[in-house]
Formats: sequence, C-alpha cells, structure tokens
Amino acid sequence: MGLIKLSTVVKKKRHRLRNWLIGIVSVIVVALLVAGSYFFTVAMVPSHKSFVHQSSSRISRTDPLYWQKTWFADSKKQHWTMESATHHYRLDADYIPAAHSTTRSVIILHGFMGRKEDMGAYAAMYHQLGYNVLLPDARAHGHSQGKYIGYGWPERYDVRKWAEKLIAKNGTDSQIVIAGTSMGGATTMMTSGIKLPYQVKAFVEDCGYTSLNDELNYEAGNLYHIPTFLRCPLIAILSGINRVQNGFFTGEANSVKMLHNNTRPMLFIHGSNDTFVPTKMVYQNYAASRGPKELWVVTGAKHAASFAHSPQAYQQHVQAFLQKYVK
Repeated sequence: MGLIKLSTVVKKKRHRLRNWLIGIVSVIVVALLVAGSYFFTVAMVPSHKSFVHQSSSRISRTDPLYWQKTWFADSKKQHWTMESATHHYRLDADYIPAAHSTTRSVIILHGFMGRKEDMGAYAAMYHQLGYNVLLPDARAHGHSQGKYIGYGWPERYDVRKWAEKLIAKNGTDSQIVIAGTSMGGATTMMTSGIKLPYQVKAFVEDCGYTSLNDELNYEAGNLYHIPTFLRCPLIAILSGINRVQNGFFTGEANSVKMLHNNTRPMLFIHGSNDTFVPTKMVYQNYAASRGPKELWVVTGAKHAASFAHSPQAYQQHVQAFLQKYVK
C-alpha cells in the first residue's frame, strides 16, 4: 500500500510539473506573439516613429544645404503618377527637367518614413550636374498609396517602372542613374539585382543596410535593448505576419544577395559615425557588388548626413564617379 501511495504522489507531482511547464511555455509563446505583432506595427505600418527624425519644411540659413533646399523649394516641378508594380497603388513623384536638353536622368529615393521633398538637396545637386531629376514617394510614404512599408523589396520593381517611364519620356537613348539614401540606398541596391533596362547606367547608394533582418536585429538591440536570444523568435514572428500582410518574408529583403547579381557601376557612401545603419554594413555591401565600384566613408558623418557634413566633397565624389559611366 505504501508503494502505491508513493507512486500516486509521484504521478501527481509529475502531472503538476507538466501542467506548470505547459503554462509557462504558453505564456512565453503568447508574449512573443503579442510582441511580434507590436513590432510588426512599429516596423511595417506607416505612422509617426519617435526614433525617426522628422524633417521640417522650414529652411534655416545655418543649414549647410541651405542653397540646395531653397533651390528645390522654388523649382518648378511636374507632377507624375504611376501604378505600382503590384497591388495597384497610385504612386506619386516630382519631375524636374534639366536646364538644357539631355539624355541623362536620375531617380532619387528617400529613406524610411521620409518623402520626396526630403531629397530636395540631392535633387539640386544632380540638377546642377546636368540631370533630369525624378523624385518618387515610395509606397505608403508621402502622397503615394500603400498599407505597409516594404524596405525596398517590393519597391525595387516600382523603381524599374519609374525608369521605364523616364525612357518613354526622354527616348531610348536615355541614360539613367538610380540613387538613394538609407532605405532608399537599400532600395537602390535591391533594384540593382533585378533585370533592368540597358539605359540604367549606374547607382549611388548612401547608408543602406545589408538586409532587412540585419537592420531589424540591430535596432531591436539598439533601440529596445532586447536580449539577443529573444530577437530571432521575435523577428521570425514579425516575418510571418509580414508575409501574410505585406507579401514577403523579411529575410527575402537582402541587399547583399541582390548585389551579387549586379554588374553595373555603383558608388557606396556611408558616414563613419552612423549608429542607425552601422557603418560596418557598407563594407559587406561593397564586397558583394560585382560591377565597377567605389567606396567613400565620410569621416565624422552620422546617418544620412554625409551630404550635409561635406557638401562640396559629396558632389565632387558623385560627379567624378558618374562621369566615368554616364556621358
């Protein structure tokens, strides 16, 4: 009898332990699902982001890019629209023809939660270099339609459509440069890896990330101080939600992999003090590209601030690189 009672007690303890473990695991799974859903909203749904600097329409005379921004604000712009490559969104863009008739055009891509107007200084620089300038609003940004942020992955096909629209406007002898900063830089790199019209001659990417997963992992630690062991399951859950809602797994959005397919010239620019997209990422991006390439790390520049940090040197680097490939 004593052995039977002991066996019964052991079984009850094992049963309670099993229930306790199942309860703990269930709580952890639910917590991860809730956290993953929260971070999907933070990362993928367009809204005010406290960690992103919001640009102002007011131009200060102390701004190192005061002339460029003033020129853009005063310039006459043509309003262009186009349907996105997928999901039938209406996309919005500004087009500024060059001062003199030319076959050279540039597509300038803005960053995360930015808009085309944020790239006004870049538009002024390229216009001064003799280019027609096209500034699109990415999906779910500015005046373009869209539910979710694509981080350059679905947008790469939108950029190709913008290039085709430029060719239809300016002729088959068009020469097109694609340039972007931050998320726009990543979009530039991702676009470089798809089949493009031969009229696309070169790329200029500024502070783009190696991959969306790398950037999500970095920001999970940098902004939210999430322990490393929790980041993988959180990103996996976010990725699954993104696949259902946004059409792709986050692991697909990979600049490095797309650069392996690129054989066109690319100029890589990154600030040495970038703490939003770590400077180390540019070295991986640069190594991956298989076409003619140059790398310029701007000493002392923070994220997406290389142009403002060194305006003259920035223009000189861009001009010297592009004049080798765009005539």
